[in-house]
Amino acid sequence: MAWLVLVVSGVLETVWAAALEASRGLSRLRPSLVFLVALAASMAGLAYALRTIPVGTGYAVWVGIGAVGTALYGMVVLNEPASALRLVFLAMIVGGVVGLKFAG
Repeated sequence: MAWLVLVVSGVLETVWAAALEASRGLSRLRPSLVFLVALAASMAGLAYALRTIPVGTGYAVWVGIGAVGTALYGMVVLNEPASALRLVFLAMIVGGVVGLKFAG
């Protein structure tokens, strides 16, 4: 259960990062509210998961999921560059996250 909560919390990190960008510096109400709710839920989920998952592993997985999700959001929605090399490095992060799950 902790791993599922950790993955959902990592996805919520992508949500709050996207909402933060959409809020234009917290100057728009709805994206700012989405940012705050997603941030709180993401942190709460991380805290819950860290009750049973070691902090180094849990934090690395949480950040990795959020980083990859946010980078993909940027490429798909915000038209940020999606070079082959960038995708390779994002795949390496995914590999590291999966590896941490199975490494212990």
